[in-house]
Amino acid sequence: MQNTVEQVGDICVVTINEDQLDAGNSEDFRQEMASVLKDCRKLVIDLVRVQFVDSRGCGAILYCLKQLTPVGGDLKLCDVNKAVRTVFELIRLHRICEIVGSREDAIRAFKS
Repeated sequence: MQNTVEQVGDICVVTINEDQLDAGNSEDFRQEMASVLKDCRKLVIDLVRVQFVDSRGCGAILYCLKQLTPVGGDLKLCDVNKAVRTVFELIRLHRICEIVGSREDAIRAFKS
C-alpha cells in the first residue's frame, strides 16, 4: 500500500491511494501508519480514492485514533463517498471520528 503523506504545518495529511480499505490491505495500512503516528498529533485521512471499506478497514482507522488519543491528538476523515459514509454510519464511526467534506475543511477544522 502506497499512501501519500504530506505535512501541512503541524497536521499530517494521509491520502489512501487504494480503491478499498479492507481485510486485504488493512494490516499494511496499520504498518505504514505506525511510522506516521510517531511524530503526529493531528491527522487527516483523505479517503477521496476509497470506494469500499469493511470492518477491518474501519478497525485500521480506529487503530490510528487509538494511537493519537493518549497523546492528546485527534483525527478527521475527509472526502468520504456515500457508500463508505453509509458503512461509517452503520457502525457509528461518524460519532467517534469527525467527517468533513474536503481536505481543506479538515485542515481548517484543526486550525480553529
